[in-house]
Amino acid sequence: MVKHRRYSDKPKEDSIQNDEKIEFQEQEISSEKTSLDLKSLLLSGTKYAYIVVAVALLSGIFTPLTLGIEIENVIFGMLSIFLGLGGGIIIFLGIKSQKFTLLMVCGGLAMMVGSLIVIYESTNHPIL
Repeated sequence: MVKHRRYSDKPKEDSIQNDEKIEFQEQEISSEKTSLDLKSLLLSGTKYAYIVVAVALLSGIFTPLTLGIEIENVIFGMLSIFLGLGGGIIIFLGIKSQKFTLLMVCGGLAMMVGSLIVIYESTNHPIL
């Protein structure tokens, strides 16, 4: 009859070495996932390009042509939307990544506050 070992019967040194091996393997797997090849960069870039184009169209890039509004107002509107969008993307990426999380979230929030300031400045109701 075979004697089975219990978890408590293991020597502690083996469990420490196994834990270190598992941690090292997890680090290798995470480093393999973050490899930057051309295909992944192109896919990521096109994803953000679609977002930028959609925001430009939604912000009214054709408004000066159709209604005769000054181009400066449209530029401020697009700037505020792009700042808010960029802040949201930075916050999203900061939450997903394990490095610089706090810095990226604070930077994204600062961009959103900047967007709010630009919106109030363009409507002639300055905050500052």
